[in-house]
Amino acid sequence: MTSHQQNPASPPPEALIAALRARFGERFSQGESVRLQHGRDESVHTPMLPDGVVFAQSTSEVADAVALCHAHGVPVIPYGTGSSVEGHVLAPRGGITIDLAGLSQVKHIHAEDLTATVEAGATRTQLNAALKGTGLFFPIDPGADASLGGMASTRASGTNAVRYGTMKENVLQLTVVLPDGQVIKTGSRARKSSAGYDLTRLFVGAEGTLGIVTELTVRLYPVPEAISAAVCAFPSVDEAVNTVIETIQLGVPVARVELLDAVTMGAINRFSKTDYPESPTLFFEFHGSEAGVAEQAETVQALAAEHGGQNFQWAARPEDRTRLWQARHDAYFACLQMQPGCRAFPTDVCVPISRLAECIHATNEDIAQVGLKVALFGHVGDGNFHLVVLVDPDSEKDMAAAEWLNERVVGRAIDMEGTCTGEHGIGLGKQQFMVREHGQGAVDLMRVLKRAIDPADLMNPGKILPAA
Repeated sequence: MTSHQQNPASPPPEALIAALRARFGERFSQGESVRLQHGRDESVHTPMLPDGVVFAQSTSEVADAVALCHAHGVPVIPYGTGSSVEGHVLAPRGGITIDLAGLSQVKHIHAEDLTATVEAGATRTQLNAALKGTGLFFPIDPGADASLGGMASTRASGTNAVRYGTMKENVLQLTVVLPDGQVIKTGSRARKSSAGYDLTRLFVGAEGTLGIVTELTVRLYPVPEAISAAVCAFPSVDEAVNTVIETIQLGVPVARVELLDAVTMGAINRFSKTDYPESPTLFFEFHGSEAGVAEQAETVQALAAEHGGQNFQWAARPEDRTRLWQARHDAYFACLQMQPGCRAFPTDVCVPISRLAECIHATNEDIAQVGLKVALFGHVGDGNFHLVVLVDPDSEKDMAAAEWLNERVVGRAIDMEGTCTGEHGIGLGKQQFMVREHGQGAVDLMRVLKRAIDPADLMNPGKILPAA
């Protein structure tokens, strides 16, 4: 993760500040604490503060704020919940952050069409709470209670992606504020379309560098008739990963399959007051009919046994499943508690499923060399895993070791025809890998698109694309 310094920038023109105050009143702030809150995320990057924060409450207000900033040549940074880990919400050139938490309505639930239209500041838990009683749910679950606009902007996925896909597959339509304040809609509520360029996919994953998502229509899914979850410990990471590979290759429609290494399981036990074996562990979940779930579970249990899997613990009751998955979602915070005072240097990669065991095995050999506390866990059902490297951000030695490990795991993933990030996104932290993964020609084309849509480079500047 390359260190980034905040570029010295002229303060915003007084005319812009006056215009924002006139338009938004007390919902425009230049307070130090507010700016600090919006100038940092969960990454190890040094905070980079905006010059002010607008708390918008509608698409038209976002458009007004963007138009004012555009007229004065001032950068704009969208902000959801601040749960990103690659510096997406930082303000390396200053500017105005637009906080979207006030756009939190679940506007329409079209149960018969299996879609919902929500404002960008609504979170996934808000949407699922609104869906109670409909027999439907929204499955994309990145762990953090992220805003849906932020999830679309980073192309988020999470624990259910192996069965339900990522935000890329589950966003049908967007409302976007362009860099000059113009508002456009992309896509439709229809399940498919052949009408022109796929602008929805252009903005999904653009990390706010092309425009600000203010509203989105997403796919919904029927709540399964039966759900069963299980935890199983293994003698080694290799055996656990090989179980996953065989499960996927057999076509078992597992809904979730998560790997946590021994370090992570120890951290979870201490943080969540659980008593799981402190060895490499798989968390499974199966969705379907009663008979289908039972058949899936029996198949996977047999595969696990062939690879030394033991102590299969089942959780069929909703409260038991919730407790199991809460422990999984607490993994990141549990790891932070292993070394109080340290920060997490997180990274993630994704590789073809056939290369996963090899990639993780080699990564563990690298981990053994760095002398830092490192946890490995992830959504191995789709080849995606994470490292949480605990560092003292003020220690040059720690940061150099973490950078080396990051370079090793990312380079290996790309060499295996994988990607430098399965779900964290690029932000500030992974720009240096873009050419290696995509090639210079593809990155140059991305720059052409950026310049065409945002010629003044005002939308979340400094993110995704490496310096030319």
